Amino acid sequence: MALFKREKGADKIDTLIIEAESGQCDIYMNIINLIEVYYLFIRSIGKNKANVILEKIYTLPINFVDTIDNIIFSETSRLKVQYAIPLGDSIGLATAIKIGGTFVTADHSDFEQIEKAEKIPFFWFR
Repeated sequence: MALFKREKGADKIDTLIIEAESGQCDIYMNIINLIEVYYLFIRSIGKNKANVILEKIYTLPINFVDTIDNIIFSETSRLKVQYAIPLGDSIGLATAIKIGGTFVTADHSDFEQIEKAEKIPFFWFR
């Protein structure tokens, strides 16, 4: 959302995208999190403009994870129970755990506690 709204930290997301385009890193996003982004854009700017943004997202170097396998299922459940974070956040974080990746977020309120307690790398873009 920050990328397309050009909010604070969007420049850091731009850098990640450039790095992914040049093969320096891989970006993964769970399809559930894409649904969240899409419906939030529909609410804020309408379906037609949200569809334009969705098409732009599909052109980015993002690997979409569209399966909830046993690892994502169990980690999502554990994170949701242990930290009482929103389900979408739990799924995104579980996806990062599964791929051994760094979780990219600006949401300090939901994740600072988890960063301190877990061995999951975080990239804070704000």
